[in-house]
Amino acid sequence: MDREYTGGCACGAVRFRSRNKPGPVVACHCSQCRRQTGLYFTSADVPLDGLVIDGRETLHWYQSSEAAERGFCRNCGSALFWQRIGSDAVSILAGAFDKPSDLAIGYHIYCADKGDFYEINDGLPQYPGAG
Repeated sequence: MDREYTGGCACGAVRFRSRNKPGPVVACHCSQCRRQTGLYFTSADVPLDGLVIDGRETLHWYQSSEAAERGFCRNCGSALFWQRIGSDAVSILAGAFDKPSDLAIGYHIYCADKGDFYEINDGLPQYPGAG
């Protein structure tokens, strides 16, 4: 049987599932991601074909830049998705996946913009910008 990757928000109003294995987890340290999550944003890409989202009436999308939008639960405020406008994939926050997720951080991006209150010392590749 194929593996299904599932997850959702803190209150359970928005749930997702996909049979496509998520890509590597990317840790983004840009100021927008830090402001949204309080630290840095970790997410894994999943192709839109095969992704099922339940609770879309509770999911709200916020266009955070000219290039991308962020999806969150309007009930509990959980950040769930990041999507480049027009992309055929969506980035799902790694913490939103149910365990066992089988996910691992692959690399860090926008490290030049990281917060000044922490260090990145896990030995993984670090890129000053998009990578």
